[in-house]
Amino acid sequence: MTTVRDMMTTSPRTFETGASVVDAARAMADENIGDVIVCEGDTLRGIVTDRDIAVRVVAQDRNPADTTVGDVCSADLITVGPDDDLDNAIGLMRQHAVRRIPVVDDGRPIGVLSLGDLAIERDSDDVLEDISTAPANS
Repeated sequence: MTTVRDMMTTSPRTFETGASVVDAARAMADENIGDVIVCEGDTLRGIVTDRDIAVRVVAQDRNPADTTVGDVCSADLITVGPDDDLDNAIGLMRQHAVRRIPVVDDGRPIGVLSLGDLAIERDSDDVLEDISTAPANS
């Protein structure tokens, strides 16, 4: 059995809920990543993607310097554990039409499983097709 731990990206970039969107966007650009995890202390509160910034900040003409990651993060998250079965995690990605799932251990974020991780490691044509044709999350 392949587990989430075998495929996830470890050490996700995290920001406290009060951090500015500008800081998150700069980290994404500097580290060539597409998401940051939003926390309160060690507790997962959400995830912000580069698309979230485009849709929830720029397209709504919000000031990124005055907007916090807590204001725009996706907070209704699907999460998995590091020892969960990878096929089950892929099923959750399909079911919920998400491209990234935070990996948590006792409520603390320890990684992210993304389509990019799956595309690199295994044949994900079916997953990519299913998720890419699903309606966008808001």
